[in-house]
Amino acid sequence: MKLIYTHENGFLVNNVKNIIESHSIDVVLKNEFSSGAVGEVSAFDAWMELWVINDNELERALEIISAMQSRAGDPDWFCQQCAEQNDASFDICWRCQSEHAVSES
Repeated sequence: MKLIYTHENGFLVNNVKNIIESHSIDVVLKNEFSSGAVGEVSAFDAWMELWVINDNELERALEIISAMQSRAGDPDWFCQQCAEQNDASFDICWRCQSEHAVSES
C-alpha cells in the first residue's frame, strides 16, 4: 500500500477517494476518526490519508489526482442536457450524469 493523498479537510479526501474509485482503483482511508486525538498527537498526524491498495496502480492514481488538481482553477461548466451548473472537476453532470462535452477551439 502507498499513500497517495492527505489533507486536513476530510471532505476533500473523500472527494479524491470517490474519483479514484470511479476509475476502478481500490483505496483505503486511514485516520478517518482521528481528529479527536488532536492534542495527544500532532494535528498533521491526525489528517485523513488515502492509500492505494495495489502498488501497481500507484502511478495511475497519482496521474488522476494531478489532473484533478490542475483543473482546480478552471471555470464551472453548464450541462448541455439539463443546463445544470457543475464544478470544473466534474467530468459528468452531477444531476443527469451526462458527460461533459468539451468544445474544441
